[in-house]
Amino acid sequence: MRILAELDQVIVSWFRYEPGQEGPEPHVHHLHTDAFYVLEGTLELSLGPELQLVRVGPGTLVAAPPNVVHTFRNSSDATTLFLNIHAPSQHFGDEIRGRKDSGFEQYPPPPDGGRPLADAIISGPGEGERLEGRSTTIVKADGAHTDGQLAVYETVLPPGATGPPMHLHRRTAEVFFVLDGIFEVTVARSSAILEPGACAYVPPGVMHTFANDGDTDARCLTIGGPAGVEAFIREAVHADPSALAELGPRHDTYLEA
Repeated sequence: MRILAELDQVIVSWFRYEPGQEGPEPHVHHLHTDAFYVLEGTLELSLGPELQLVRVGPGTLVAAPPNVVHTFRNSSDATTLFLNIHAPSQHFGDEIRGRKDSGFEQYPPPPDGGRPLADAIISGPGEGERLEGRSTTIVKADGAHTDGQLAVYETVLPPGATGPPMHLHRRTAEVFFVLDGIFEVTVARSSAILEPGACAYVPPGVMHTFANDGDTDARCLTIGGPAGVEAFIREAVHADPSALAELGPRHDTYLEA
Protein backbone atom coordinates (compact mmCIF):
# COMPACT_ATOMS: atom_id res chain seq x y z
CA MET A 1 0.00 0.00 0.00
CA ARG A 2 1.03 3.59 -0.61
CA ILE A 3 -0.56 6.81 0.60
CA LEU A 4 -0.72 9.06 -2.47
CA ALA A 5 -2.46 12.10 -0.99
CA GLU A 6 -3.44 12.82 2.58
CA LEU A 7 -5.48 15.85 3.59
CA ASP A 8 -8.20 16.36 6.19
CA GLN A 9 -10.81 16.49 3.41
CA VAL A 10 -9.74 13.32 1.57
CA ILE A 11 -7.10 10.61 1.58
CA VAL A 12 -6.22 8.49 -1.48
CA SER A 13 -4.24 5.28 -1.08
CA TRP A 14 -2.93 2.79 -3.64
CA PHE A 15 -3.31 -0.90 -2.81
CA ARG A 16 -2.02 -4.14 -4.33
CA TYR A 17 -3.96 -7.26 -3.34
CA GLU A 18 -2.62 -10.66 -4.32
CA PRO A 19 -4.89 -13.65 -5.17
CA GLY A 20 -6.96 -14.70 -2.17
CA GLN A 21 -6.06 -11.64 -0.09
CA GLU A 22 -8.88 -10.62 2.26
CA GLY A 23 -9.86 -7.14 3.34
CA PRO A 24 -11.37 -6.23 6.73
CA GLU A 25 -14.49 -7.74 8.25
CA PRO A 26 -17.79 -6.20 7.10
CA HIS A 27 -18.12 -2.76 8.64
CA VAL A 28 -19.59 0.71 8.37
CA HIS A 29 -18.34 4.25 8.80
CA HIS A 30 -20.71 6.74 10.40
CA LEU A 31 -18.95 9.93 9.37
CA HIS A 32 -17.32 9.37 5.99
CA THR A 33 -17.58 7.78 2.54
CA ASP A 34 -15.30 4.88 1.61
CA ALA A 35 -14.70 4.36 -2.13
CA PHE A 36 -12.68 2.11 -4.44
CA TYR A 37 -11.48 2.65 -8.01
CA VAL A 38 -10.07 -0.45 -9.72
CA LEU A 39 -6.91 0.04 -11.77
CA GLU A 40 -6.04 -3.56 -12.67
CA GLY A 41 -7.53 -7.00 -12.05
CA THR A 42 -10.78 -7.81 -10.27
CA LEU A 43 -12.02 -6.61 -6.88
CA GLU A 44 -14.86 -8.40 -5.11
CA LEU A 45 -16.97 -6.30 -2.74
CA SER A 46 -19.78 -7.24 -0.37
CA LEU A 47 -22.29 -4.43 0.09
CA GLY A 48 -25.47 -3.61 1.96
CA PRO A 49 -27.50 -5.43 4.61
CA GLU A 50 -27.36 -8.71 2.70
CA LEU A 51 -23.66 -8.35 1.82
CA GLN A 52 -24.41 -8.74 -1.87
CA LEU A 53 -21.35 -9.75 -3.90
CA VAL A 54 -20.21 -7.41 -6.64
CA ARG A 55 -17.16 -8.20 -8.80
CA VAL A 56 -15.72 -5.24 -10.67
CA GLY A 57 -12.80 -4.58 -12.99
CA PRO A 58 -10.64 -1.69 -14.21
CA GLY A 59 -12.35 1.66 -14.58
CA THR A 60 -15.07 0.87 -12.03
CA LEU A 61 -15.80 3.05 -9.02
CA VAL A 62 -17.63 1.62 -6.01
CA ALA A 63 -18.51 3.94 -3.12
CA ALA A 64 -20.08 3.16 0.25
CA PRO A 65 -21.54 6.33 1.80
CA PRO A 66 -21.87 6.52 5.60
CA ASN A 67 -23.66 3.55 7.19
CA VAL A 68 -23.54 1.32 4.09
CA VAL A 69 -22.03 -2.02 5.17
CA HIS A 70 -19.10 -3.11 3.03
CA THR A 71 -15.95 -5.18 2.75
CA PHE A 72 -13.71 -6.35 -0.09
CA ARG A 73 -11.20 -8.96 -1.21
CA ASN A 74 -9.33 -10.32 -4.20
CA SER A 75 -11.11 -13.58 -5.03
CA SER A 76 -9.40 -13.93 -8.41
CA ASP A 77 -6.21 -15.73 -9.43
CA ALA A 78 -4.41 -12.52 -10.49
CA THR A 79 -3.08 -9.41 -8.80
CA THR A 80 -5.55 -6.57 -8.20
CA LEU A 81 -4.55 -2.90 -8.02
CA PHE A 82 -6.98 -0.28 -6.76
CA LEU A 83 -7.29 3.16 -5.22
CA ASN A 84 -9.01 3.47 -1.85
CA ILE A 85 -10.57 6.84 -1.03
CA HIS A 86 -11.87 8.11 2.30
CA ALA A 87 -13.66 11.46 2.43
CA PRO A 88 -13.14 13.05 4.86
CA SER A 89 -9.96 11.20 5.80
CA GLN A 90 -10.92 10.54 9.45
CA HIS A 91 -7.32 9.56 10.38
CA PHE A 92 -7.22 6.64 7.91
CA GLY A 93 -3.56 7.38 7.25
CA ASP A 94 -2.70 6.80 10.88
CA GLU A 95 -4.80 3.63 10.88
CA ILE A 96 -2.90 1.97 8.02
CA ARG A 97 0.40 3.12 9.52
CA GLY A 98 -0.55 0.97 12.52
CA ARG A 99 -0.56 3.80 15.04
CA LYS A 100 -2.33 2.99 18.28
CA ASP A 101 -5.41 5.05 19.06
CA SER A 102 -5.48 6.44 15.53
CA GLY A 103 -9.01 7.72 16.00
CA PHE A 104 -10.18 6.13 12.75
CA GLU A 105 -13.93 5.53 12.87
CA GLN A 106 -14.96 2.04 11.79
CA TYR A 107 -17.75 -0.04 13.34
CA PRO A 108 -19.40 -3.48 13.01
CA PRO A 109 -22.59 -3.65 10.95
CA PRO A 110 -25.56 -2.23 12.87
CA PRO A 111 -28.37 -4.55 13.99
CA ASP A 112 -30.70 -3.23 11.29
CA GLY A 113 -28.14 -3.93 8.55
CA GLY A 114 -27.46 -0.28 7.78
CA ARG A 115 -28.47 1.61 4.66
CA PRO A 116 -29.80 -0.32 1.64
CA LEU A 117 -27.62 -1.57 -1.18
CA ALA A 118 -29.27 1.01 -3.46
CA ASP A 119 -27.44 3.77 -1.55
CA ALA A 120 -24.06 2.40 -2.68
CA ILE A 121 -22.54 3.65 -5.93
CA ILE A 122 -21.37 1.21 -8.59
CA SER A 123 -20.16 2.99 -11.73
CA GLY A 124 -18.53 0.79 -14.35
CA PRO A 125 -16.01 1.67 -17.08
CA GLY A 126 -17.29 4.61 -19.10
CA GLU A 127 -20.42 4.87 -16.94
CA GLY A 128 -21.53 8.07 -15.29
CA GLU A 129 -22.93 11.45 -16.22
CA ARG A 130 -21.16 12.54 -19.41
CA LEU A 131 -20.42 16.26 -19.85
CA GLU A 132 -19.09 17.28 -23.27
CA GLY A 133 -17.31 20.57 -23.88
CA ARG A 134 -13.73 21.58 -24.60
CA SER A 135 -12.93 18.42 -22.66
CA THR A 136 -15.03 15.42 -21.66
CA THR A 137 -15.94 14.85 -18.02
CA ILE A 138 -17.62 11.67 -16.75
CA VAL A 139 -19.05 12.16 -13.26
CA LYS A 140 -18.89 8.77 -11.55
CA ALA A 141 -19.98 9.93 -8.08
CA ASP A 142 -21.29 13.24 -6.82
CA GLY A 143 -22.36 14.86 -3.59
CA ALA A 144 -26.01 13.95 -4.08
CA HIS A 145 -25.11 10.29 -3.52
CA THR A 146 -22.25 10.62 -0.99
CA ASP A 147 -23.91 12.90 1.57
CA GLY A 148 -21.94 15.78 0.09
CA GLN A 149 -18.61 14.22 1.08
CA LEU A 150 -17.08 13.06 -2.19
CA ALA A 151 -17.09 13.63 -5.95
CA VAL A 152 -15.17 11.45 -8.40
CA TYR A 153 -14.97 12.06 -12.12
CA GLU A 154 -12.81 11.24 -15.12
CA THR A 155 -11.53 14.05 -17.34
CA VAL A 156 -10.43 13.37 -20.91
CA LEU A 157 -8.39 16.07 -22.65
CA PRO A 158 -7.53 15.89 -26.37
CA PRO A 159 -3.94 16.66 -27.44
CA GLY A 160 -2.94 20.25 -26.77
CA ALA A 161 -6.12 21.04 -24.84
CA THR A 162 -6.11 23.09 -21.67
CA GLY A 163 -8.31 22.83 -18.61
CA PRO A 164 -9.98 25.76 -16.87
CA PRO A 165 -8.15 29.03 -16.14
CA MET A 166 -6.12 29.14 -12.93
CA HIS A 167 -8.63 28.78 -10.12
CA LEU A 168 -9.11 27.67 -6.53
CA HIS A 169 -11.76 26.00 -4.43
CA ARG A 170 -12.26 27.52 -0.99
CA ARG A 171 -13.51 24.32 0.70
CA THR A 172 -12.69 21.40 -1.60
CA ALA A 173 -9.38 19.54 -1.82
CA GLU A 174 -8.69 17.87 -5.17
CA VAL A 175 -6.53 14.90 -6.08
CA PHE A 176 -5.52 14.22 -9.71
CA PHE A 177 -4.45 10.68 -10.63
CA VAL A 178 -3.32 10.20 -14.24
CA LEU A 179 -4.82 7.14 -15.94
CA ASP A 180 -3.64 7.57 -19.55
CA GLY A 181 -1.52 10.01 -21.51
CA ILE A 182 0.39 12.99 -20.12
CA PHE A 183 -1.00 15.77 -17.94
CA GLU A 184 0.74 19.02 -17.16
CA VAL A 185 -0.52 20.10 -13.75
CA THR A 186 0.14 23.60 -12.43
CA VAL A 187 -0.24 24.20 -8.71
CA ALA A 188 0.57 27.57 -7.16
CA ARG A 189 2.78 28.60 -10.12
CA SER A 190 4.77 25.37 -10.13
CA SER A 191 4.20 22.91 -13.00
CA ALA A 192 4.91 19.20 -13.36
CA ILE A 193 4.49 16.69 -16.18
CA LEU A 194 2.59 13.66 -14.90
CA GLU A 195 2.50 10.28 -16.62
CA PRO A 196 0.11 7.37 -15.86
CA GLY A 197 0.21 6.39 -12.19
CA ALA A 198 1.41 9.82 -11.07
CA CYS A 199 -0.61 11.91 -8.66
CA ALA A 200 -0.95 15.57 -7.68
CA TYR A 201 -3.08 17.02 -4.92
CA VAL A 202 -4.32 20.53 -4.26
CA PRO A 203 -5.42 21.74 -0.80
CA PRO A 204 -8.31 24.18 -0.56
CA GLY A 205 -7.45 27.78 -1.38
CA VAL A 206 -4.56 26.96 -3.77
CA MET A 207 -4.59 28.10 -7.40
CA HIS A 208 -4.26 25.32 -10.00
CA THR A 209 -5.05 24.16 -13.51
CA PHE A 210 -4.03 21.42 -15.95
CA ALA A 211 -3.42 20.73 -19.64
CA ASN A 212 -2.64 17.87 -22.02
CA ASP A 213 1.05 18.18 -22.86
CA GLY A 214 1.12 15.08 -25.06
CA ASP A 215 0.10 14.13 -28.59
CA THR A 216 -2.65 11.65 -27.60
CA ASP A 217 -5.77 11.90 -25.45
CA ALA A 218 -5.02 12.18 -21.74
CA ARG A 219 -7.32 10.79 -19.06
CA CYS A 220 -7.24 11.79 -15.40
CA LEU A 221 -9.24 10.68 -12.37
CA THR A 222 -10.20 13.69 -10.26
CA ILE A 223 -11.25 13.19 -6.64
CA GLY A 224 -12.82 16.05 -4.71
CA GLY A 225 -13.62 16.20 -1.03
CA PRO A 226 -16.02 17.52 0.00
CA ALA A 227 -18.18 17.42 -3.12
CA GLY A 228 -19.37 20.53 -4.93
CA VAL A 229 -16.94 21.10 -7.79
CA GLU A 230 -19.05 18.86 -10.03
CA ALA A 231 -21.86 21.43 -9.85
CA PHE A 232 -19.51 24.08 -11.24
CA ILE A 233 -18.41 21.75 -14.03
CA ARG A 234 -22.00 21.06 -15.05
CA GLU A 235 -22.61 24.76 -15.62
CA ALA A 236 -19.16 25.66 -16.91
CA VAL A 237 -18.97 22.99 -19.61
CA HIS A 238 -21.29 24.98 -21.89
CA ALA A 239 -20.61 28.48 -20.54
CA ASP A 240 -18.79 31.18 -22.42
CA PRO A 241 -15.24 31.47 -20.99
CA SER A 242 -15.87 35.14 -20.17
CA ALA A 243 -18.71 34.10 -17.85
CA LEU A 244 -16.73 31.63 -15.76
CA ALA A 245 -15.49 34.21 -13.25
CA GLU A 246 -19.07 35.14 -12.36
CA LEU A 247 -20.26 31.53 -12.38
CA GLY A 248 -17.57 30.16 -10.08
CA PRO A 249 -18.44 31.77 -6.72
CA ARG A 250 -21.87 30.14 -6.74
CA HIS A 251 -20.02 26.82 -6.48
CA ASP A 252 -17.17 27.80 -4.18
CA THR A 253 -14.80 28.18 -7.15
CA TYR A 254 -12.80 31.35 -7.82
CA LEU A 255 -10.99 32.03 -11.07
CA GLU A 256 -7.89 34.14 -11.37
CA ALA A 257 -8.67 37.62 -12.67
